[in-house]
Amino acid sequence: MTCIESPLDLARLEDEWFEADGFGGFASGTVGMLRTRRYHALLLAATRAPGGRMVLVNGIEAWVEAGGQRYPLTMQRYAPEVIYPDLRGSLVSFDTTPWPTWRIRLDSQATVIADVFVGKTTGETVLRWRLEGGNGLDAPMLKVRPLLSGRDYHALHHENPAFDFTAQVSVDRSCASWQPYRGLPVVQAATTGGYTHAPDWYRHFRYVREQERGLDCDEDLATPGVFSFDFARGEAVMILSASVTSGTPATAGVSDTTRTAAQTAARATDLATTERERRAALGSRLQRSADAYVVTRNEGRTILAGFPWFTDWGRDTFIAMRGLLIASNRLDDAEAILLEWSGTLSDGMLPNRFPDYGDAPEYNSVDASLWFVVAVHDYLATRHASDATRAHLQQAAEAILTGYTNGTRFGIGVCTDDGLLRAGIPGVQLTWMDAKVGDWVVTPRIGKPVEVQALWINALRIASAWNPQWREPAERATLAFRQRFVDVDTQALFDNVDVDHVAGRVDRAVRPNQIFAVGGLPFPLLEGAAARAVVSQVEAQLLTPLGLRSLAPSDSAYRGHYGGAPLERDGAYHQGTVWLWLIGPFVEAWLRVNGATSENVAQARARFLAPLYAHLDRAGLDHLSEIADGDAPHAPAGTPFQAWSLGELLRVESLLARVEHGGA
Repeated sequence: MTCIESPLDLARLEDEWFEADGFGGFASGTVGMLRTRRYHALLLAATRAPGGRMVLVNGIEAWVEAGGQRYPLTMQRYAPEVIYPDLRGSLVSFDTTPWPTWRIRLDSQATVIADVFVGKTTGETVLRWRLEGGNGLDAPMLKVRPLLSGRDYHALHHENPAFDFTAQVSVDRSCASWQPYRGLPVVQAATTGGYTHAPDWYRHFRYVREQERGLDCDEDLATPGVFSFDFARGEAVMILSASVTSGTPATAGVSDTTRTAAQTAARATDLATTERERRAALGSRLQRSADAYVVTRNEGRTILAGFPWFTDWGRDTFIAMRGLLIASNRLDDAEAILLEWSGTLSDGMLPNRFPDYGDAPEYNSVDASLWFVVAVHDYLATRHASDATRAHLQQAAEAILTGYTNGTRFGIGVCTDDGLLRAGIPGVQLTWMDAKVGDWVVTPRIGKPVEVQALWINALRIASAWNPQWREPAERATLAFRQRFVDVDTQALFDNVDVDHVAGRVDRAVRPNQIFAVGGLPFPLLEGAAARAVVSQVEAQLLTPLGLRSLAPSDSAYRGHYGGAPLERDGAYHQGTVWLWLIGPFVEAWLRVNGATSENVAQARARFLAPLYAHLDRAGLDHLSEIADGDAPHAPAGTPFQAWSLGELLRVESLLARVEHGGA
């Protein structure tokens, strides 16, 4: 739960709330109702779940009219830097429990309480307003103008003559629907008010997060008309929905111009009751937030890597699901996702991104397949799988090991000299440090990257539990790893050996990847002094309150700030930028080195996890960001809602709980 009370400065007003619909679409915005991203919208629907995302209703302009006075309930930012109207003196509080809720002061006695939520089983967005202490107001009326576009969620919209303002309106004028452009979903607003057609354009909205990212940042939006609500009749309700296909349900009432105002009020009450009960049943705050990333794909489920712009990526899915699903006992979802992905195996590889409708799979990751094996291990350890499912997943894991042993795409294969896994060709980014700008691979890491070896050896050890043929390769690779990766100068680990496939060439860059030799995976490769040296170096040079830097500040290639145009951002992405998800492997490694005692668990929570819990109340509210600046004060960046960041916090909390209960 995040609760923000007056006075509210502009920085807090731009913290973001988020409501997922369960199909890849969502509603999102800011505490102050200012849209700061092109992705902020009240109705953003996945037309081919979870892809094909379209922004349909970007926002609203809302105000109260009473006694000849106008009291604004929303504020907008226009180019070049105009905020109008300015609600900073009127916004009393904001809360995210059970969903985003605002209290807006009209005068010394009257307050409007506004809330918004998305029904996860229907994809409908519900907005409600009620007036408290308004007896002194003369005939208060709420006015709401929907602001529409009808565009791809990565694009921007501009005034044009093709926009269709035509409205289909119900007999009592409480419902209206529009189809802004041919071929787009029909958008409906079912309300307890009355619609008046009054087409207009609102121009030059400015999205400051896009401006900071060096992207186009101004947009024009169309408004077909105004809904009026008489507060004397009680709560005002608006339900936004869209007619979409391909895996997303056509929400109840779409294009239904026979629904009455009373039926809309009852519908909103039913949706609120259902959502409140569903969220309460999820459990903790972290688990409620985690639910946002689990969405429909085909007849099954998948995990979206982050909002607002990521889809489902292999590496992210298998890392995130260990905490979001397996440690959280959502085992049916975990099984469905693993089975779905196993069907995409090719030459021992899983695609790094799940192919959308008609897309060719992209098999450009060396580690996604290995993370799949780790996720299979965690899932099978729960003993939830049937014999048939267990056999199927084990077969998929062995297909990966066989493909890698025999050699597959992009030079991936076992080196006969030492049993370690080599990978990489020029121009292709294969590891999780995958930033690429044009033909420039920022961190190519061709050779034998350290975390890839940790994953490879773990995968071999996992499979050897049911097939002894993998035992000898695991032992051989482990011995070679310990002989070849220890830097005699620091006793920590090289980031890469046989760089560019040149025997003996090493990369001494201090990066967080070495932590996986001690923590974050089922089987550590190091123990004793060797493990302590790794944890010590990572803690001294890479640890920040929000996670681990991707490169030590002492390195000449270090970039302490993530920002600017795409070239600048991608150039810093893995060159010093902090990654929140890496706190999970670090905490596990720290406990393995220092001892899994109740005292150390308490210390780990206070030192390493407390800042992440504090971060739940900033940036992406109730969620964790993707990244942060390497330099203090470590400003959050990237996606404000990131699956593996939250997943690793859940996984490590599960680990700490087992230690506390004597089960580590």
